[in-house]
Amino acid sequence: MTKPTWREEKKLWKKGYRFIAGVDEAGRGAWAGPLVAAAVILPKNFKALGLNDSKKLTPAKREKLFSIILQHAVDWATSVISVADIDAHGVGLANRRALRNSVGNLQKRADHVLVDGFAIDYGPTPSQRIVHGDAKVMSIAAASIIAKVTRDRMMVDAHTKYPQYHFHAHKGYGTELHRQALYKYGLSPLHRRSYLPIKLIAAKSMR
Repeated sequence: MTKPTWREEKKLWKKGYRFIAGVDEAGRGAWAGPLVAAAVILPKNFKALGLNDSKKLTPAKREKLFSIILQHAVDWATSVISVADIDAHGVGLANRRALRNSVGNLQKRADHVLVDGFAIDYGPTPSQRIVHGDAKVMSIAAASIIAKVTRDRMMVDAHTKYPQYHFHAHKGYGTELHRQALYKYGLSPLHRRSYLPIKLIAAKSMR
């Protein structure tokens, strides 16, 4: 199993870059809820056993690493794109905005950006797209955890307002439990009406 390393950061540190931001998002493929991106700048001496792509970790491990990252990071920031924005502009644009804004929200100005999967223009700040970066690069893995835990907590909060949809269990993703709740209760304000699965379920429910 691939595990994140410091390979990319070390190459950039040798070139004189100091503040290297890893960037990743959570919630791009969900049927409901916001899209969240995070940017994290880790110190050279950062150590956290088990740091990995957030999708490969248990919720308990993610929460533990979340606290460690926030405690020791040189800087970190998030960006949240609402359901309304996703529906109005499309998930592709929303995703690029979230990834870009998370870096812009950092208090420290990043010297270089390592971003998971997507080629993003960060203006004068150089950046590098790394496919499956959350499983290969330490700073991107850290960002994936910050984005995932932040969004998961938002969806758990959403469950208190809309308990019939079980957002605390599936976090807005397309599970059978979620599908059955949609057939029974229709759409909530948190559902992405621009998504084809939601359109199809809404159309079938109206028959």
